[in-house]
Amino acid sequence: MQRTENDFTGMLVIRKEQGYTSSDVVARLRGILHMRKIGHTGTLDPQAEGVLPVCLGKATKLADLIADRDKEYIAKMRLGVATDTQDMTGSVLREISAEEVIRLVTPESIEDAFGQFRGEIEQIPPMYSAVWSGGRRLYELAREGITVERKPRRISIKELEILKISLPYVEFRVCCSKGTYIRTLCDDIGTALGTGAAMEHLLRTRVGIFTLENALTLSEVEALMRENRPALEQRILPVDFFFADAPAVHVREDALGYLRNGNPLSCDNLAEESLPHADYIRVYNSTGVFYALYRYNEQRKRILPVKMFHETDSHINDRA
Repeated sequence: MQRTENDFTGMLVIRKEQGYTSSDVVARLRGILHMRKIGHTGTLDPQAEGVLPVCLGKATKLADLIADRDKEYIAKMRLGVATDTQDMTGSVLREISAEEVIRLVTPESIEDAFGQFRGEIEQIPPMYSAVWSGGRRLYELAREGITVERKPRRISIKELEILKISLPYVEFRVCCSKGTYIRTLCDDIGTALGTGAAMEHLLRTRVGIFTLENALTLSEVEALMRENRPALEQRILPVDFFFADAPAVHVREDALGYLRNGNPLSCDNLAEESLPHADYIRVYNSTGVFYALYRYNEQRKRILPVKMFHETDSHINDRA
């Protein structure tokens, strides 16, 4: 039976495997789930693996919000080598022997170098990246041998922990803000050490609230779709799950028309006695069906729509 786009709405946590681009994951899921409206929440390098939240149906409106959340990685870098892609898939630009690396660095000097990159720092995006420059992706220019000046970006390295030193390799865990390139972090640490460094392996373990423990491979999704659809449906997280920490309000039945039309809401429209003063507020109807994401507006003393999610309200424009 041909399935419709409305069969699935919510978020599915995929464990991306090596060799797939994020777009490859979406393309294959469209075939597995028999639906078109699927979007990923930010690119993950083809050779990297790990958590890739995917939005289905109406949940595609969440993609930009999920991409803004902090991310956590386990990375392995190789000291003594620098490449044009800043990982071991690229062409080697400079290289020294493992013996020379052992002579030049100590656990103490490695820790000192890592210390330089904790907190708020500036990072220059690599040429082999999807950043736009003059209407083209940087990686397109890089493949043509063109290097352009890139402005540094402010990022936040919230946690940076050395897990294992086995020279010339160093494994570490990093929790960072949106827009952080772990390849570039490896390269910068190698420069600080005077040895150079390139990323050997990358595993993304968390994106916001989505973790590796709850992720499915594409093969597992395919098997569940074929053999146990109810079990697959249980793994699809509802849209409001993403806003679990946000306060919730319920619109009275006689005011439901205001909500369905994406109008501002006052306390008189709600079952609750007061309006939450928050940037994100979950709005439900009187029976507990999730409709929209709102935020409080101090000047108007109202809550205003950010995004509408209920399937009967597709005519409402997003206010984000």
